[in-house]
Amino acid sequence: MRTVNDFNFQDKRALIRVDFNVPLDASFQITDTTRIDAAIPTIEKILNDGGSVILMSHLGRPKSGPEEKFSLKHLLPYLSEKLGRPLKFADDCIGPSAVELSATLQPGEVLLLENLRFYKEEEKGDEGFARQLADLGDVYVNDAFGTAHRAHASTAVIAKFFPEAKLFGFVMSNEILNIDKVLKDTPRPFTAILGGAKVSGKIEIINQLMDKVDNLLIGGGMMFTFIKAMGGEVGASLVEDDLLELAKNTVEGAKMLGVNLYLPPDAIVADAFSNDANKKTCSAYDIQIPWMGLDIGPATCDKFRHVISKSAAILWNGPMGVFEMNQFEAGTRFIAEAVAEATSNGAFTLIGGGDSVAAINKYGLADKVSYVSTGGGAMLEYIEGKELPGIKAILG
Repeated sequence: MRTVNDFNFQDKRALIRVDFNVPLDASFQITDTTRIDAAIPTIEKILNDGGSVILMSHLGRPKSGPEEKFSLKHLLPYLSEKLGRPLKFADDCIGPSAVELSATLQPGEVLLLENLRFYKEEEKGDEGFARQLADLGDVYVNDAFGTAHRAHASTAVIAKFFPEAKLFGFVMSNEILNIDKVLKDTPRPFTAILGGAKVSGKIEIINQLMDKVDNLLIGGGMMFTFIKAMGGEVGASLVEDDLLELAKNTVEGAKMLGVNLYLPPDAIVADAFSNDANKKTCSAYDIQIPWMGLDIGPATCDKFRHVISKSAAILWNGPMGVFEMNQFEAGTRFIAEAVAEATSNGAFTLIGGGDSVAAINKYGLADKVSYVSTGGGAMLEYIEGKELPGIKAILG
């Protein structure tokens, strides 16, 4: 795996695909800088070598051409502060302004290109568009793990124009190394904690992990499909009835493989999907209409914590309940704290998936776990065993 550490960027223009798809508030202030912060070491390595940097990224989902709210210019103040220098900005990612600014870039200077997705050619993986981007730099660095599962012009197609000068940045290489740590060099016992709303979004990851884990903890809305499949009464809880048979087969498959699959014994239930609803604790297998499960209960927390505390490796993907509502965040917070505690006791812990990352950040525990993945969908596809175009393009 060739990374920026294996290259001297002296007098070279490094064209870096970063993932600066960060959330902005109504006044265009960044509300979560995680993805930008993650890319800073790669940028600084190149600048310290005596090279210059051209940054390209997407932001949001613009429908048709440029939109003010999706302009990358909103990121300039924060980037300038983090890098300790002013940045140049091209009001287009291709065309005369981008060409002129990149051609005159001096060592130590940083140029930020406008949003790649202002062009439909980006997501289509258009080769002509990729060629125009490639002409801006001397070396191509992919440091956007969050988009590594997309065969877009700037993440995969562009690499063919740099046959001898294509590299991984630190974000990409760290993601691969840390995910491989739980998939290939796994310390035992290995526990996977899966949550989130639906089983349908987790089928492939469950299948891929089943012969690798010792323990599988199921929480979140998806738990009720499993519980109903096992004969439980789940009231008005979220259930995917078309997946009941699959859930039952998963439980039986775990038994055959010797995997300990844990379902919550209790739940926090509410009489409406609202933060103001009435709530109570009850058996997860005896929920009556109109009650619905919106979080795991205290007995589940204790049970899960016991398993987590005895684990040497932990993968967590998906919240345990509707943690956006403070009435139903206790389970997710409890698991986040249990995973952090296990880390301090020597376990290797990997957190991935948008909601899990949001939770670990919300509770201020990001620096208390081993690794927080910046790419939700990409991480899941990598764990599922799929070949990611952004990785293949650099390795090929």
